[in-house]
Amino acid sequence: MINTVALMGRLTYDPELRSTPSGVSVIRFQIACDRNYQRQGAERQTDFIDCVAWRQTADFVAHRQER
Repeated sequence: MINTVALMGRLTYDPELRSTPSGVSVIRFQIACDRNYQRQGAERQTDFIDCVAWRQTADFVAHRQER
């Protein structure tokens, strides 16, 4: 069984596509996701999620970012 997560947020920096010595594509990026819930009188909070994608997913992210 594979767990699936869908995150929607803003990129905090431009993803950089790299390759391992064996030629496998890898990309790292970070997204900022605002929390839906906020306590009364408190500031809105944001979570910063580090992400890593491999192989075809890394290539897909890199090409989508170029647009």
